[in-house]
Amino acid sequence: MRTLSCIKADVGSNAGHLRPTDEVVEAVESRLAAADVLDDYWVFTVGDDIDLLMSHREGEDAEVIHQLAWDAFEAGTTVAEEQGLYGAGQDLLKDAFSGNVRGLGPGVAELALEERESEPFLVFGADKTEPGAFNQPLYTTFADPRHTGGLLLKDTIHEGFTFEVMDLEHTEGERVVELDVPEDSWRLLALLMEPHRFAVRKIHSRATGATVAAVSTQRLHNIAGEYVGKDDPVAIVRTQKDFPSPGEVVQPYGTPPYVAGAMRGSHHGVLYPVRSDDSEIPSYYDGPPLVKAVGMVLNDGQFSEPVYPFDASFWDSVRDDAAREFREFRDRQGSFGPGTVESSELEYGGWAAVVDALDERFEVSPSAGDTGPVEADDD
Repeated sequence: MRTLSCIKADVGSNAGHLRPTDEVVEAVESRLAAADVLDDYWVFTVGDDIDLLMSHREGEDAEVIHQLAWDAFEAGTTVAEEQGLYGAGQDLLKDAFSGNVRGLGPGVAELALEERESEPFLVFGADKTEPGAFNQPLYTTFADPRHTGGLLLKDTIHEGFTFEVMDLEHTEGERVVELDVPEDSWRLLALLMEPHRFAVRKIHSRATGATVAAVSTQRLHNIAGEYVGKDDPVAIVRTQKDFPSPGEVVQPYGTPPYVAGAMRGSHHGVLYPVRSDDSEIPSYYDGPPLVKAVGMVLNDGQFSEPVYPFDASFWDSVRDDAAREFREFRDRQGSFGPGTVESSELEYGGWAAVVDALDERFEVSPSAGDTGPVEADDD
């Protein structure tokens, strides 16, 4: 049994929340290179986040793997502090490692598997957005036969999938429900339509029982008690044979969904698919929210050379449309209406302080038509 672990954190960025310097990334990567517990690893960045993809035999939630990731991010934080970068150590919300990085700030997606003869998979990293950002693409891929032909054409895929959905606002333990598709498709959608609260955590094949996808579901404000940055999820999705193809997994990003994030994590924007190079950064209104896809094959624990689906020229037209749509939406809405996330999400930032400070200045007037107490009739 092997495990794929993708652990990410923002430990400091150049020129604000744009991207880490090469020296920070090198400091993080050097810790992984020196470790003897990994079969293989790959480090990539999305916006200001550093994502660690690791292959190993230690299982999910293994202390030795989480300790390694924590040490690597601390090494990057040290360099970020020396360089005076913005938000150095931002996602390391606790002072010390305590056996597992869950609840300490970094995002974690892990998937244990019996390696197939050929084991292709995709890893997605997002920046300036929330854990529920993958809700719509994953639902489209694994539950909507209008988009995923395999649900109609491949027998094992046709049997459907089981979604684990997590209640992100429940802080006393992990509150999770399992829903089967197609039977529970509408119930599943009823939850996933609220990405601030509910997010896909894992997806399992009903034909084989194998785990197909894993998503990080950590919420930074649940840990810190205040807004300290957006959650920036990562996801691992296995592909081919009994699972959807890479084309069926990336197709939903061709019509990018609107997700929460962008400026101060408080606005809605288009989930923008980016190339493999680091030139595409969240530079317009701290957005748009970004997603990067990395494709590989796992072979006896080793990663193949990565490929980047969104590098293909086809996605240039998607990027053009998404950029135009995001700019027009920002110009049209500003901070009004659906341009900004709902007040329950704003309660972790400065908006709540502004509203609280105005509380004493509100006055209550009699309702229209209210003329005061009604006097008793003498008769």
